[in-house]
Amino acid sequence: MSDDSSDRIARHLRSVAAEAEPGSRLPSTRALAARFGAGPVTVQRALAQLVAAGVVETRAGAGTFVRRRVAPSARLDMSWQTAALGPERTGSSAVGSTMRQIPHDTIAMHSGYPDLDLMPMREVRSAFGRITRGAGAGGRDQVFARPPTAGLPDLRRWFVDELDVDGWRDSDAVIASGGQAALAATFRALAAPGDPIVMESPTYWGAIAAARQAGLVIVPVPRTGGAPAAADLDEVFATTGAKVLYAQPNFANPTGDVWNAAQRDDVLAVVGGHRAFVIEDDWAHDFALDIAPRPLACSDTDGHVIYIRSLTKSLSLTVRVAALLARGPARARIENALTVSDLYVAPVLQAVALDVVSRPAWRTHLQRLQRTLAARRDSLLGALAAGAPELDVARPPGGLNLWVSLPTHRADGSPIDADLVAARTLARGLSISPGREWFPTEPTGPFIRLNYAAASPDRYDEAVSILRAAVLDGTM
Repeated sequence: MSDDSSDRIARHLRSVAAEAEPGSRLPSTRALAARFGAGPVTVQRALAQLVAAGVVETRAGAGTFVRRRVAPSARLDMSWQTAALGPERTGSSAVGSTMRQIPHDTIAMHSGYPDLDLMPMREVRSAFGRITRGAGAGGRDQVFARPPTAGLPDLRRWFVDELDVDGWRDSDAVIASGGQAALAATFRALAAPGDPIVMESPTYWGAIAAARQAGLVIVPVPRTGGAPAAADLDEVFATTGAKVLYAQPNFANPTGDVWNAAQRDDVLAVVGGHRAFVIEDDWAHDFALDIAPRPLACSDTDGHVIYIRSLTKSLSLTVRVAALLARGPARARIENALTVSDLYVAPVLQAVALDVVSRPAWRTHLQRLQRTLAARRDSLLGALAAGAPELDVARPPGGLNLWVSLPTHRADGSPIDADLVAARTLARGLSISPGREWFPTEPTGPFIRLNYAAASPDRYDEAVSILRAAVLDGTM
């Protein structure tokens, strides 16, 4: 379908929006495609024009709606801010593509979260009802009173008990408003602006952004067989004087790597030898699909491990609750950093989280979630093997993502740019995450990350077809 058809659909929708009330829902992509005899990609291009023009807005899972009309105002002069703000510490692309908002018909493989259908929505709604009536965990007084800055004691105890190992106490835990907040506070507490921080490469974009915003200098170490080699890590600590390592021993985001027992022992030995800290981001604790490795914190005896675990991705996107476990003076510094930035986490959210995870239905939900994620992972791997065998992808034993290595060149000899591939797939209705944002330094090749937890499996074949065309042909 030509661009003329896309423009014709856009003109029609402009006229409909001009006569409709703000907030009115426009016809679905399927209805427009049928009316104009066009494909869904053509309709999406028309909608993209109107979204860019501010005529309509898309709402994930709901549709496309007429935007509220805003009276034109005089142009404001903001040029003075350029000098006032100075250099950007985190870079213009600090916020990763996983936070991108997309049209509701776009295949979402960029997301960092599971589909809402995979979340325990009924249990969360019931918990909110019980908590606000004073019938849930802690009772009404606990919910509407200011909680301790470290968080509700029972919730802290639950996180400690989940480690299932001696040596950790309830008082070691601090509740934070999500894993990102815990990371940012820990970076600020353990290092000063200008200090080095060691990170695996590639690694979580949010950790990269938080470290840069804290003014830290990232020192990357490669993964050798899925983990930092002890010799590499020892050299980095010795030459830079770094005292902090950020790592994901289990189901690393984006690669899916898992450290084996020997690698865990080696890393702990190096960290201990340099009297340093390792911040363990156990983000995928609830997404163990083939194996269930224990957190690194279970092997820590001397306070070297700072452990972070969030419930946001497995419980509810609206219940941003995480725990940070640390011992000694480091724990006090981290709690102070969290208190300065957030004061405390909303007690209602803490109580809802505790109510859900304390009931038998929580274990049932996790088992169902893990089965579904494993099926989706294998389905997407199958679609890639059948539809794009040229792409190199491993089978991760857990997590939410596939890390895909693209060919370096096409058949005609032209180089493949992962950022350009991501832009081309987005134009055709598939949103993916380019690999560059997952590297704290220059990427080692063209990579992309595909989330198999957000998009419906019945669109996997379509997604692979779009991806293959963008990678091998470079076509729109």
